[in-house]
This record gives sequence, C-alpha cells and structure tokens, in this order.
Amino acid sequence: MSAQSDGPYGPLIPMPELTPDALRSAVGRIAPSRLPALTQHLFEATTNAQQTKSLAPLRAFVHSWAVFVAIERHPARAARLRELERIVDAGEQDPSEAMAEIHAIREAAESEAGL
Repeated sequence: MSAQSDGPYGPLIPMPELTPDALRSAVGRIAPSRLPALTQHLFEATTNAQQTKSLAPLRAFVHSWAVFVAIERHPARAARLRELERIVDAGEQDPSEAMAEIHAIREAAESEAGL
C-alpha cells in the first residue's frame, strides 16, 4: 500500500496495490458489508476470463474495486458521492451539475488509484 497523508482528515487507509487480495483487504477494512459483492464479482470475472481466454474481465474487476476503494477511503467524498447519486436518482431537479460532480469524483479516484 502506498502511504498518503493529507492531514488529520486524510484517508482512512492508504491506497492499496491493485491486486484482488489487496483490494479485498482494503474493502474489508473500510466497507466490510461490500465483501460479498467483491467476492461475487471476482468469481464472475475469473470465470469470464477463463471462458474468454482474456484478462479483460479481471482488469475490469480491478478497475471497479480500485475506484470504489479510492472513493470510500475518504468518508466525506464517499458521502458526497452518495448524495449526488440520490439527487440524480430522485429526478426532482436537473441532474447536470450532479452528474458532472460525480464524473469529477470518479476521475479523481481513478487518478488516485493510478488507473
């Protein structure tokens, strides 16, 4: 895991390596309720990779969970993302600004994860 420090309100954990085991460990620390979903996704990605003889499903798994960890390790950012998603899902107002901010959060998480 790479160490990062951005003050007393920094990330809950360092960004893990981009391996299934490291991502599983990170999810277990910051969002243990999501471990069954990660395990199911990894099983499906492995099965699809074997069937298609391609690493693309495993790459998609790593990408998805690395972004999840990069977001969730910052509680304020994760809470903001959930609020923006609620705004979009509710359909009560123009979602343009919320969608743009969601995109920016995901882009920042991808960059932070080194994707």
